[in-house]
Amino acid sequence: MLPDAAPAAAGADATRVATEQEGEPELSVVMPCLNEADTLGTCIRKAQEAIAAHGIAAEIIVADNGSTDGSQEIARSGGARVVAVPERGYGNALQGGIAAARGRFVLMGDADDSYDFHEIPRFVEKLREGYDLVQGSRLERGGGHVLPGAMPTLHRRWGNPMFSAMARSWFRAPISDVYCGMRAFTKEHYERLGQRCTGMEFATEMIVKSSLQTARIAEVPVTLHPDGRRTHAPHLRTFRDGWRTLRLFLVYSPRWLFLAPGILLTLLGLAGYVLALPGISALGVTFDAHTLLFASLALICGYQAMLFGVLTKVFAMNAGLTPPDRRIVNFTHGLTLERVLLGAGAAILAGIVLLVVAVAEWSSRDFGHLDYADTMRVVIPGVTLTALGFQSVLAAFFISVLSIGRR
Repeated sequence: MLPDAAPAAAGADATRVATEQEGEPELSVVMPCLNEADTLGTCIRKAQEAIAAHGIAAEIIVADNGSTDGSQEIARSGGARVVAVPERGYGNALQGGIAAARGRFVLMGDADDSYDFHEIPRFVEKLREGYDLVQGSRLERGGGHVLPGAMPTLHRRWGNPMFSAMARSWFRAPISDVYCGMRAFTKEHYERLGQRCTGMEFATEMIVKSSLQTARIAEVPVTLHPDGRRTHAPHLRTFRDGWRTLRLFLVYSPRWLFLAPGILLTLLGLAGYVLALPGISALGVTFDAHTLLFASLALICGYQAMLFGVLTKVFAMNAGLTPPDRRIVNFTHGLTLERVLLGAGAAILAGIVLLVVAVAEWSSRDFGHLDYADTMRVVIPGVTLTALGFQSVLAAFFISVLSIGRR
């Protein structure tokens, strides 16, 4: 029934001998599994052959996520240790398997036979050189190779290169294939990361957090083979997983989620004020009170976005999601609660003065009709200054709340 059982058992014996000679295993190979009966035995056999051929003291762990096709029996008969992970999700399965790993190094790889576990020694060699994380690369940019039918064209030519480029640009990750599921790392480094994602984002979260912590990251080329499963379709969902990756990137990069859009909106708002306050006409277009109203909307939204950027960064640092950012630390230390309140109070006072002037003008006309083009040049800036000042007060107190009990 299991054509790979005999070779796997032989590999398991060699693995156990190496482990007994060295004491605790140097390497733990973790395979997440959900109904992988088609390919699991082959993956275990290949891993054991590579381990035995290079004398690596290792163990193989199958992190089972609730398989109903007999995958657990296949894993045990092949010499692997099965760890049951009842909480569903790719990330949950890997976290459960890694938590049970006894090795100093951990290598993770999918059990669908798309990765060749004969390539394990390449990863171990890099870890022995002192790298914290060794990422596989299936793409040409990283020296890898994708066999025909192994990866959809949309993934290969657009999705993966785009998100990999974003990881390099946003987080300075020295990788060319952010989605490669075959990678290795030291368990010590993994425990420092404090990973939280329980789904497919687990792998990209590891790249992002490792880059933010300036870990030593290496990349080795690997070959991607067509998915060997026949009884069910791959677990990947193109657009769902792409959106989840983008969402993760944005959450870990307040600069692009909040700060950059906020700065753009604020600049547009200021430009609108420069044109609309004096009522400039250019190219047949007159910038008047309506332009001023749109400009104020851009200013308020832009300023709010920038405040959210600062608040998110402060929270992320205090919660340990990201390492301390010296720029934010200096910024928040320089802008104390009292200083922000003084500036915000001045803005609110100026806004109220402008609004009082507008009401006084209305009163002088017995609360009758006004020249709205002129009146709005006072009312709109007054409302905007008051709103911005009030936002600043709330943000200042919120940052103080976030900082309570933190050193």
